[in-house]
Amino acid sequence: MSAPQTGEAASPLQICRIMRPDDANIVGNVHGGNILRMIEEAGCIVGTRHCNTQNGDRCLAALVRVEKTEFLSPVFIGEVAHVTAEITYTSKHSLEVQVKVMAENILTGAKKLANKAALWYVPCSLRNVDKIMEVPPVKYASAEQEEEGRKRYEAQKMERLETKARIEEVMPSPPNPEDPPKEKHTVGFSQSSLIHLVGPSDCTLHDYVHGGVTMKLMDEVAGIVAARHCNTNVVTASVDAINFHRKIKKGCVVTVTGRLTFVSNKSMEIEVLVDASSLVEAEKGKYRAVSAFFTFISLDKDNKPLPVPALKVEGEDEQRRFDEGKARYLQNKEKRLSDKTRRQ
Repeated sequence: MSAPQTGEAASPLQICRIMRPDDANIVGNVHGGNILRMIEEAGCIVGTRHCNTQNGDRCLAALVRVEKTEFLSPVFIGEVAHVTAEITYTSKHSLEVQVKVMAENILTGAKKLANKAALWYVPCSLRNVDKIMEVPPVKYASAEQEEEGRKRYEAQKMERLETKARIEEVMPSPPNPEDPPKEKHTVGFSQSSLIHLVGPSDCTLHDYVHGGVTMKLMDEVAGIVAARHCNTNVVTASVDAINFHRKIKKGCVVTVTGRLTFVSNKSMEIEVLVDASSLVEAEKGKYRAVSAFFTFISLDKDNKPLPVPALKVEGEDEQRRFDEGKARYLQNKEKRLSDKTRRQ
């Protein structure tokens, strides 16, 4: 596949991979984090190819935001995931990549749409990671298509500004093993953390962490929180916008923490925050690198949805987060109904 020249429509990219046992949980469902990682890899490739079609510094497309992502169908061991990525909008310094994941049963030939997502990247110079390069424009099929892309660009820009208020919120420390156990179905009972030392295999050419690696860790922590609350098999249903606030460099220690914020009858919203600190520059302290909300559902042995235990809310802060989560839940529910009506 040849890369597009400046002003041309960018060619889509497709990668595929068979799902192995180490991609899945104990009941054979592929982890949502692995799907997110494949999505990000495809987006990074198509974005980097496009941004290097112009003269000047060579650059790498760095992930800065993932829009709300729906997990439409589960993917199982032995199926082939076909990931298609296409550039759908470019601004002066960023580009939108839309990705679809099709799951194929190679024994029957049956295919299903498993996931779709929109990701935003910025091109960082290989000479100076803090230098953001200009993005070559793409050719649109129509003026309407370009205008729709511009609206999406402005909307995500506004939402990123709105999330800044949450960046500095301090996550409570994980429970001390010597403390009395928390009451079941409270926020504190299921809150979980994962600590990871960033190594070379986690990083880009810049020695900064791949966005897909971070998203996989976040999905794992959210899954632990959901499983502790329900004590059942759980799967990722959707991810609200993931915002990458600051880069994470090789050698950093990342702490990924998840906590329940809202529970409906059939789903759980889990806030996941990623904090990073340098082992060699400890005086710089810990900083908030990434934040997102994951939605999980509980399943029985036949992969049918199960009711979710109610969340026992304690204190004003937990109540505030619960109310905010409920508002997001109702807004997303209304949008799904509106989209369904529009398609009919």
